[in-house]
Amino acid sequence: MPTELQELVGFIAHPNPQLRKIAIENLVAYSTKEPSIFKTDQLLPVKHLKFLVRDDPVIAEHALTILINLSADRDVLECVATDDKFIDIVLQNISDPAEPNANLLSMLLANLAKWEGLKSIATKKQKPVQNLGSDDLVLNQLVDLFVKGMDGSYNKHADFDYLAYLFADLAKHSEIRQYFVTKQSYDDVIPLNKIKVFTEHKSDVRRKGVASTIKNAAFDVPSHKTFLDEDGINILPYILLPIVGGEPYDEDETMAMLPDLQLLPPDKQRDSDPNIIQTHVETLLLLTSTREGRDLMRSISVYPIIRETHTHVDNENVREACDRFVQVLMSDEQDEAAAKTGEIPDDERIEEV
Repeated sequence: MPTELQELVGFIAHPNPQLRKIAIENLVAYSTKEPSIFKTDQLLPVKHLKFLVRDDPVIAEHALTILINLSADRDVLECVATDDKFIDIVLQNISDPAEPNANLLSMLLANLAKWEGLKSIATKKQKPVQNLGSDDLVLNQLVDLFVKGMDGSYNKHADFDYLAYLFADLAKHSEIRQYFVTKQSYDDVIPLNKIKVFTEHKSDVRRKGVASTIKNAAFDVPSHKTFLDEDGINILPYILLPIVGGEPYDEDETMAMLPDLQLLPPDKQRDSDPNIIQTHVETLLLLTSTREGRDLMRSISVYPIIRETHTHVDNENVREACDRFVQVLMSDEQDEAAAKTGEIPDDERIEEV
């Protein structure tokens, strides 16, 4: 590392705030160009960056940006994600309605969720935030931030969209899947019911993260009854509407569909992101892992929707997902044992996202 660059990294810990500000502003670009400069002296620069998150808002903004960029490195990820005191500071700051860097904090949390140990957030508690209306469970606070903070309505500086990516990664863990499908005592609402409404939001990040959260939560087969129950999560309208276009259907097909899908305008557009469409189709496939799920989807004409999606979405992954779904839905019950146990056949297994 050039001497001048090494000195610049050292200045982020300087007691003079003006020098810290100049140094860190000039170092942001190097967090992607030359990230190794922050890994010297046993990651001492990273430790300084964590401290600077509590500094002047402009300095904190640059520190967070650098940490977000560096968290792709496994050593840095471990250093940051295993620092419980730092995580507590991030969680306290993100819920402050006046926090200017709340979106960057959301992005950092989403990146830190790549560290498996962050699943401990499932039981973490902190003092309730008066304006938020949540209890002391951190996950409830984050979900309410995501819902109530949409489009700057809670904090004018933030939309909290990237929390959707945090939820998606956390939902890979069984204990957090259980959280998302369990009614919470403080407001009597199932968390997945709060976020499912964003499957057709204008934000690509929010839609993609919510779609992935729903899919990962759906790996919990015993909860499928709640997923499909109209008085439970009632997830089907929220994953079918984004994949439906304006194509005409036969009258019999239309009349069998869910009411929300029967009177759509001819200019209805399906989601513009094929990755999101693929995720929704894969969620439908997961929900066919029980006999009840397959029977329900046959009865409400899900097959024609998948047929039209296969025809009109020019994407190999989407078409492959549609093919796999149709193979399951239209086949005879070849494996009654799998249906009774609720297990997904090996040839139909799909990956968490």
